[in-house]
Amino acid sequence: MRISLFWRILLIGLIPFLFIAICISLFPIQPFTDWFNNRPVFFLLISAILYVGFSAWVSFRYSFSLEKLKLLLQSETPHKEQKKKFTGLARELIDLYQTIDAKFSRMEEKHNLLISEKKMFDSTVRNMNDGIFIIDENEIVTLINPSASKIFGIKPEDAIGCTLTEAFRNFRLNELHALCRKSGRQENMSFDIAPNKAYIQCIATPLAPELPENYLFLIQDLTRLRQLEIVRRDFVSNVSHELRTPLASLKLIAETLQEGALNDPPAAKKFLERMEGEIDNLTQLVGELLELSRIESGKVPLDKKWINPAELVRGAEERMQLQAERAGINLKTDVEENLPNFYIDRSRLEQVLVNLLHNSIKFTNPGGEIKIRVENQNDEFVFHIRDTGVGIPAKDLERIFERFYKTDRSRTERGTGLGLSISRHLVEAHQGKIWAQSTPGEGSTFSFSIPIH
Repeated sequence: MRISLFWRILLIGLIPFLFIAICISLFPIQPFTDWFNNRPVFFLLISAILYVGFSAWVSFRYSFSLEKLKLLLQSETPHKEQKKKFTGLARELIDLYQTIDAKFSRMEEKHNLLISEKKMFDSTVRNMNDGIFIIDENEIVTLINPSASKIFGIKPEDAIGCTLTEAFRNFRLNELHALCRKSGRQENMSFDIAPNKAYIQCIATPLAPELPENYLFLIQDLTRLRQLEIVRRDFVSNVSHELRTPLASLKLIAETLQEGALNDPPAAKKFLERMEGEIDNLTQLVGELLELSRIESGKVPLDKKWINPAELVRGAEERMQLQAERAGINLKTDVEENLPNFYIDRSRLEQVLVNLLHNSIKFTNPGGEIKIRVENQNDEFVFHIRDTGVGIPAKDLERIFERFYKTDRSRTERGTGLGLSISRHLVEAHQGKIWAQSTPGEGSTFSFSIPIH
C-alpha cells in the first residue's frame, strides 16, 4: 500500500517528537526528564531544523524530478525509449508520467485518425468531377472545390468567406437555397450559367442535424449531355425528313401506276426510272448511315500502309474526272512528286478526297475550276480542295461537318448530308483535322491535315 506524498512528509516531520515521547515513556530517567522539562525551546528548535531540512530535501528532489518530467514530456523521443530515462524520478512522478503517456497515446491515435480522414476528405473533394460548395447559417461559403470554381468561373479564395450572392451572382442558386430552407429536404434545379454557357443541375441538401442551417450544393455539368440530346433529337428529325421525301415520291409513283399509268408504256417506263432513282437514294442514305455508325463506334479498323501523297491524289482525281467533265468543270492538281510517304489507310483517305471533290462539283457552275493542292507543313501534309463555286455563308461554316446539316443552297440539291460528316470522322481517325474557308459567290476551300508519322 502506497502512502501519498503529503502524509509521508507529515509523518517524517513528526519523527523527532515521537522519538522523544517514546524515550521519556520507556526511560523515565530523572536527569533526562529534567533536561527535557528545562529545555523545551531547544527541543522545538532542533525539531524545526530537522523538519525544514527534510522539507528542503524533499522539495529539491521533487523539483528536480518535475523538471526532468517536463523535459521528458517535451521530448520528441518515442515514449517506449523514454522509459529508459526514468532514473532519478520519484515513484509518484513515474506513475504520473505513465498516466499522461497513456492519455497522450490515445489522443495521438485519435489525432492521426482525424488527420487521415481529413486528407481523405480533402482529396475526395478536390478530385471530384462534380462541383460542391457549402454555406453556413449566414449564407457564407465555407467550402468550395476546384470543379465548382471552374464551372462558375471564379477563384476558390474569392468565394470562401463571401455570401452566396456575392460569390456566385446567380439568382437561381438563391431560389434553390430558399426552396431547400423552406422544405427542409433535398431540392434540385437545372439552369444555364453565363461564364461558360454551361447547363448545370444543382442539388441542395440540408446538413442537419449535424450542422443545422448548413447546406451542401452539388453541381453537375450537363452541358455535354444536353448537346448529345440535341444532336439525337436533330438526328431523328433529319433522318425522318430525309426518308420522308423519297418515300412520299415512291408512294406517289406507285399510286400513279395503279391508276392506269401501267397501260401507257412510255409513261410507265418514266415512272419506273424515277422509282429506281428514289430507291438508289434510299440505299445510299442507309448505306452512309451504317458507314457513319461503324466509323463513330470504332468498328472500322484502318488498314494503314506507306503511301505517297501524289499517288493518293491521283487515285481520287481519276475517280472524279469523268463527273467533272460532265459538269463542265476543270479539275486540276498541284502535287509534288518528291514528297515523302506517309502512313495511312489509302482507301479511307481517298474516300475523303472523293467526298470533298463531289461536294465541290455539285456546287460549282459549269466553266468553273477545282484544284487539289498538297503542302508539307510542320511534319504533316495539308490537302486543299479549292473551287470557284457558290460559296458557303459564314454562319454555316462551323456546322457543315455535322450529320445531315445542309446550307439553304444545298437543300435544293440531292444528297444525304452525311458525306462531310463521314470525311471528318475518317480524318480524325488518322489524328488529323478538317476545316473549310469560304467567301459566298467566290468559292470555297476545304482543307484537312494528316500527320506524316
